[in-house]
Amino acid sequence: MAERKRKPVVAVVGRPNVGKSTLFNALAGEMISIVKDTPGITRDRIYADISWLNHNFTLIDTGGIEPDSKDIILSQMREQAQIAIDTADVILFMVDVRQGLQDADAKVSDMLRRSGKPIVLVVNKVDSFQKYMADVYEFYNLGIGDPRPISAANRMGLGDMLDEVVIHFPADADGEEEDDRPRIAVVGKPNVGKSSIINRLIGENRVIVSEIAGTTRDAVDTQVVHDGREYVFIDTAGLRRKNKIKEELERYMIIRTVTAVERADIVVLVIDAKDGVTEQDAKIAGIAHERGKGMIIAVNKWDAIEKDDKTIYKFQDKIRNTLSFMPYAEIIFISALTGQRLPRLFETINAVVENHAQRVATGVLNEIMAEAVALQQPPTDKGKRLRLYYITQAAVKPPTFVIFVNDKELMHFSYTRYIENKIREAFGFRGTPLKFIIRERKGEK
Repeated sequence: MAERKRKPVVAVVGRPNVGKSTLFNALAGEMISIVKDTPGITRDRIYADISWLNHNFTLIDTGGIEPDSKDIILSQMREQAQIAIDTADVILFMVDVRQGLQDADAKVSDMLRRSGKPIVLVVNKVDSFQKYMADVYEFYNLGIGDPRPISAANRMGLGDMLDEVVIHFPADADGEEEDDRPRIAVVGKPNVGKSSIINRLIGENRVIVSEIAGTTRDAVDTQVVHDGREYVFIDTAGLRRKNKIKEELERYMIIRTVTAVERADIVVLVIDAKDGVTEQDAKIAGIAHERGKGMIIAVNKWDAIEKDDKTIYKFQDKIRNTLSFMPYAEIIFISALTGQRLPRLFETINAVVENHAQRVATGVLNEIMAEAVALQQPPTDKGKRLRLYYITQAAVKPPTFVIFVNDKELMHFSYTRYIENKIREAFGFRGTPLKFIIRERKGEK
């Protein structure tokens, strides 16, 4: 099963009003909310999933800039460029043919060039190639390669630009030989104890801590061996930034989380027991849910909470309510400080890794479905009844099922959820989301 190809990340950098949002919307089409119907997740469009030909990638907007004065624009652009250099496989540097080459563009392009990351220079607002080509050539002066003329508003030149972007994608970011090692991203708000947990796990398992070569991220990958099994932990704890603006910090955190989650099989969301579940936690959980990753919620600093016999249940209920879109998530209460229940974390990870890659035989699935249909009649609409013909598992990581029906419109979300619950009753699948694809098959018996 060498099917792990992580999605590359493309980050957009540019001055205010060069048309970054317009490009975003043109490429992302309608798919611009973070999580389509997930409650508790805001719709700020920091990233979007894009498909071009046979490439899928994540497009990231590195942040808005307050057009105050030239100095502030430059410092905020440098901040953006740094985020892009930290997290992206390819950087899209956007300039505006109408405003011409600006001082800030030149200074930021120096910084980007020194990073050694692939850069695609895009000149926006070129509504007529005849009229503006002479002005486009001016951007050769930035010294970062050929300027690509586009008009994001009129959707001109986007194909050529994307062709250029995908050339720079890593052939396969993860080598085949490390395919069977579970990759676990440890994510969460700043200061919830992500690093302490990883340090504890390494300390208790005293192994070589290797920063695995070839990782483009500054999230450090740590190899841990436990009970003879190797794991790769992806730590996103690099948030030591003295950042003025809370929103920017949050945006940076989300970008870092997206890039870490993209590379992981299992996500451990660390929550601070003293703070409880916050909206930020829900955002991070939504990213993992949307990407179909196995999910463990680790409540850290549990030793610091005064408890009675009901504390754990109340806390679990709160988590389940706030993260109602992922009832499958495993919850574990730990303390990185005292090491309490940390061995349980490995047991939980092993179970979730297994469930995330579990396959169920087609015959058994169809028995379960037949039984479910007998117990609860499928819905009807205007006298037409939904018929479920056949179910099969099409993929793992996450387990993905295809159900063939007579009419897709009749397969309501609630009935799909009912079938999902029946499959979970039979096979557990704890800690992993399940995906369902509904297909129509006309004129069957």
